[in-house]
Amino acid sequence: MSQNRITSLLQQDKKLLIAYYMPEFPVAGSALPVLEALEESGADIVELGMPYSDPIGDGPVIQEAAHTAIRNGVTIKHLFELVRRARQGEGCRKITVPILLMGYCNPMIAYGVDIFLQDAVNVGVDGLLIPDLPPEEATDFLERAKELGLTVVFLVSPVTSPERIELIDSLSTDFSYCLAVNATTGTAKLSDVSTEAAVDIYLQRVRKHARKKFVVGFGIKDRARVEHMWRLADGAVVGTALLQYMASSTTPEESAQFAAEFWKTLR
Repeated sequence: MSQNRITSLLQQDKKLLIAYYMPEFPVAGSALPVLEALEESGADIVELGMPYSDPIGDGPVIQEAAHTAIRNGVTIKHLFELVRRARQGEGCRKITVPILLMGYCNPMIAYGVDIFLQDAVNVGVDGLLIPDLPPEEATDFLERAKELGLTVVFLVSPVTSPERIELIDSLSTDFSYCLAVNATTGTAKLSDVSTEAAVDIYLQRVRKHARKKFVVGFGIKDRARVEHMWRLADGAVVGTALLQYMASSTTPEESAQFAAEFWKTLR
């Protein structure tokens, strides 16, 4: 089995800039043009949201984006078809950037976990981040994903103990995802001095106890915050700010233009 794109990327000595995008937001037909725009603008990995009606870990921007995606016809089956088309270059330039699906257990269980994993690999997905999948209950899921060559990413939070950081680090295939703060997506205020100091101490603790690489997300919205996180971690994830910048676009072409404009400000 050939090495997947995420594993290959993580072997490079570079700081990562990862985009989170909810497919078909803000208008239907935007997903493929936006994927192309993000790749061309320098996104190292694209996290594609799996829209769910009750996204408990997300703030209002991503919740609304999920509801918009559902209204625009995005299901797991539709999402897989979008990834397949992206990889084949149907409706866009052939997409080669690593793609990580991020979403909750329920849609995956409803689809059928084994079928979900196999279909994900078949269309060209490289990895999965399932926030409400506890590491302690993921043994069978991890084993099957590993057999298929899928990267699995687990979450670390500011209240995660050193022992649990080590457990999560050992289970995450290539890297872990650190939540900058205990908050829903897009609601963190990382510019607050006390919060910034606490985040720095927390990420230093992660670095001490993690052997693999880790990235940071939640509340990162501009170049200054990206650079700060790069000093402490191996990558930064930007999602809410990207979606906010794109929200006023009214056509797929405009969505792609806005995505490119915003991403270039980070690079």
